[in-house]
Amino acid sequence: MKAINRRRLQSAAVIIGFFLLWELICVVFHVKEIVLPRPSQILTTLWLQAPAIWPHTVQTLYTTLVGFGLGILTGVFLGVLIGSSRLAYDVGYPLLIGFSSIPKVAVVPIFVLWFGAGTVPAVLTAMIMSMFPIVVNVATGLATTEPELEDVMKALRATKLDILTNVGLPRAMPYFFASLKVSVTLAFVGTVIAETVASNRGIGNLMMIASSSFDVPLVFAGLLVLAVLGVGLYAIFSVIEGRVIGWAKRKDDFALG
Repeated sequence: MKAINRRRLQSAAVIIGFFLLWELICVVFHVKEIVLPRPSQILTTLWLQAPAIWPHTVQTLYTTLVGFGLGILTGVFLGVLIGSSRLAYDVGYPLLIGFSSIPKVAVVPIFVLWFGAGTVPAVLTAMIMSMFPIVVNVATGLATTEPELEDVMKALRATKLDILTNVGLPRAMPYFFASLKVSVTLAFVGTVIAETVASNRGIGNLMMIASSSFDVPLVFAGLLVLAVLGVGLYAIFSVIEGRVIGWAKRKDDFALG
């Protein structure tokens, strides 16, 4: 416990030191705020314009969570399908990789054409951005299930569904939660991309308007809000991961643990 607390204090000290160094560099070299605002200016802007920023924050968080939820459902379904069937793997995996290679900013105008500007394109963009890591990790977890475990289940006359639910899916849970922590950050990226192109609300739209008026501190304030939301959701899923699959964690000194 003491080692964990010491590590957390060291991490906090490094983060605070980074922002202090940022502030010092801007002051010493007289960096203009239109180029790089100081952290103190960003926090001041965030405080003074909080009433205006808050509705955009709620919109971005709502859109991201809805898209992320749809991404989880779609990703788990496709991951189970690809990881359980050789035919589905041979057919679906190349298509999935090809689709994921398409820049998502090029897909947003298509969503706008189909559904109009607003929340729906942002939700769909967040979904497709977060879906791919979930599919890959779930499929990998199922594909790497030990054959010995499957043989034992077959010896007990278990069906394929029994093997999937009692062996495959529990075996894939560490991979699944690892993908969630990556996918939630990608969901925010997808939401902001769509909001800058096809929405009149959200942090992405706020940053676009602020940049067009050269309000750089407000742009960085939006980035700070996104970073805090991303870190917060990452931490939430890390806690859930520890509660659900603590049995799979062997060491506490991994950087991504």
